[in-house]
Amino acid sequence: MNREEIMKILPHRDNMLLLDEVEMEDGEAVGHYTVRGDEFFLQGHFPGNPIVPGVILCEILAQSACVLMRDAMSEGKLPVYTGLNNVKFRSPVKPGDKIETRCRIKRAKHPFYFAEGQVTVDGRLCTSAEFSFAITGE
Repeated sequence: MNREEIMKILPHRDNMLLLDEVEMEDGEAVGHYTVRGDEFFLQGHFPGNPIVPGVILCEILAQSACVLMRDAMSEGKLPVYTGLNNVKFRSPVKPGDKIETRCRIKRAKHPFYFAEGQVTVDGRLCTSAEFSFAITGE
């Protein structure tokens, strides 16, 4: 899926849509995002040594996982975090890095979904987490 197709599932727009593409692979969502260097979250984090904030890496994971819930994501629905567990930051992500995410749903009882995922750059593990969502809205 390209950005246009992703926007048919996710409500995120403009600076907060943090996926360039995502595909389904053996029950996993595999997402990609290239850090350009001009993103709002790099301004001041940190001057002269920009590093993608951990919370943004978690958001990229969440957006990737939401593709797995696309059947529950109709018009007006919002996926909201309900929990983050066992989050580990192992290696920094910097401008020019090509992020790959791998996420899978561990269990679901609508409207709650429980997932796990990781962020890698060139095969190097940067972030791993377990997280949960609720699908809200009309």
